[in-house]
Amino acid sequence: MRLNLPQVLVPLARRLPAGPRPAREGDDADAFDLVRTETRLKNRAQVERYLPDILGRALARIWIDPIFRDRFAADPVATLAAYDVFLPETITIAFEIEGHARPRLVVYEQKGPLRPKQRMLYLQLVMKAGK
Repeated sequence: MRLNLPQVLVPLARRLPAGPRPAREGDDADAFDLVRTETRLKNRAQVERYLPDILGRALARIWIDPIFRDRFAADPVATLAAYDVFLPETITIAFEIEGHARPRLVVYEQKGPLRPKQRMLYLQLVMKAGK
């Protein structure tokens, strides 16, 4: 049985807020795309619904692709945009490593210029073995 690895790691959501996807030149990562079509998340509800799946795929890719990991660590929002995922301006993502090799992605929302940013969610790969 042949497995399609990107689909096994984290399945793609079928109904993302999408638009036409422009072709990317010079990027050989089509097998590891984060989304199938250009995705523009416009509000908090869409971020809460779709971003965990997208970031799950990003974490899986971070695990196996050190170049993508370094790029994502330097600027998560810009990296997502390069892979056709666009976030509202109020959303930021922090790439954190707290004394171990597995990164954590923390999503924050800035509700206003005078208000502190609030953590919406975080994702981290966890290894679990069973017997």
